[in-house]
Amino acid sequence: MKLKLAYILLSAAAVVFCAGVPAYSVPFSRTHGAAVKTQNGDNSTLVSVIFGQPKEAEAQKASRVVAARPFKAPKSAVSIVPFRSEAMNKDVLATVILPNAYYRQPNRRFPVLYLLHGQDGSHTAWPSIRPDIQRLASMYSMIIVCPDAKNSWYWDSPVDASLRYETFISKELVGQVDAKYRTIADRKARAIAGLSMGGHGALWNAFRHQDIFGACGSTSGGVEIRQFPKNKNMIASLGEYEKNKGVWDSHTIMNQVELLKPNNLAIIIDCGTEDFLYKANESLHKKLLEHKIPHDYTTRPGKHNWPYWRNSLAYQLLFFDSFFRDPEFLWTRLGAPKKQK
Repeated sequence: MKLKLAYILLSAAAVVFCAGVPAYSVPFSRTHGAAVKTQNGDNSTLVSVIFGQPKEAEAQKASRVVAARPFKAPKSAVSIVPFRSEAMNKDVLATVILPNAYYRQPNRRFPVLYLLHGQDGSHTAWPSIRPDIQRLASMYSMIIVCPDAKNSWYWDSPVDASLRYETFISKELVGQVDAKYRTIADRKARAIAGLSMGGHGALWNAFRHQDIFGACGSTSGGVEIRQFPKNKNMIASLGEYEKNKGVWDSHTIMNQVELLKPNNLAIIIDCGTEDFLYKANESLHKKLLEHKIPHDYTTRPGKHNWPYWRNSLAYQLLFFDSFFRDPEFLWTRLGAPKKQK
């Protein structure tokens, strides 16, 4: 009787243990570019992964063991760091968010997402919109860098030599981040995204520097600057619209699509249907289709505000995580033909 009771208690404990293991304690394997799937709809594979039985899980043994333990990220996981811009002869601040695994796996390197703020924002915008941004970085095991770009629109101004944020973002910042942190210094492990002005900036830099970035995203992006000919920040950077239409034409994302080649840059774009930029994003989507550029385009109810961006970021991070794990799988998902080896 005692033996039977002990068996029942042991079985119950095992069930509770398995049910209580959080999903993130069994991380996806970047080494193999695929998820470890649960078999037969139960916890059999989950339990075997926890205890390191399958061969494909062996390489991640250390991260699995540590991931099952409570971990409090150090204060340095979210820090404000000055980066030097020789092009603008000044230091530019950026908020750098490191995932928990950065501290727990000192020999591991990580992909990087450059996350850009909108007009009148700063490097603190995204951490304010998503106070849990360090948790998100940890969930997807990526470094997130949020640079400050004032109201520059993230290009090199043709009329003001002190505004060279394209050079800073795509060359100076990327180089310094790769030198300072344990990054995977490759375009396949580098993405750039942003909201509103930052959405424009992300696409602008990615379209023009496809050797640097492998993926890009825009949420509520200001993708057609010519609909704002009176914008004082654009005027300061490009000159008055009526006198410089050619300059404005060459600095709108709509006229950068021709730089793209199919199956070369992973693109995700989304916009709320109540956003004043919705029609411009629809137009960009149609132009990408006309040029046969594979991309992920999503519209959902929402306005040009924090609640929309707070929700949007989760979807964009999932997209970039998919790209970082297996770019070829992402291309297949987007309907593009696989690249010939």
